[in-house]
Amino acid sequence: MYSLIGMTMLVIEIAALGACLFALVHAIRQRRDAFTAVDKLTKPIWVSILAVATAVIGLQLLGWFSLGMFGLIAGLVATGVYLADVRPKVDEVQRGPRW
Repeated sequence: MYSLIGMTMLVIEIAALGACLFALVHAIRQRRDAFTAVDKLTKPIWVSILAVATAVIGLQLLGWFSLGMFGLIAGLVATGVYLADVRPKVDEVQRGPRW
C-alpha cells in the first residue's frame, strides 16, 4: 500500500510525464526554421532534450531506471523551460501577432 507521500510522488511523476510528452510532441510538430528565427536552440537539440527528459521520467515511473529526485527535477526543468520560454515564441513566429 502506498503512503501519502508515495502516492503524491506518483501523481507528480505522472503529471510530469504528461507535460514532457506534450512538449515533445509540440516540438516535433513545429517547423525547423521557427526555432532559429526566435534565437533559440535548434529543433533537433530541443527534441533531443525533451526525448531524454521523457525517457528518464518514464523509466523512473516504470521503476526500470532511477536517478531519484534529480531525474524528475531535471526533466521538469527542461520541460518547463521549453513550455514557458520556447513554445510561446515559436508559436508566435509561426502564427504572427494575435491581434
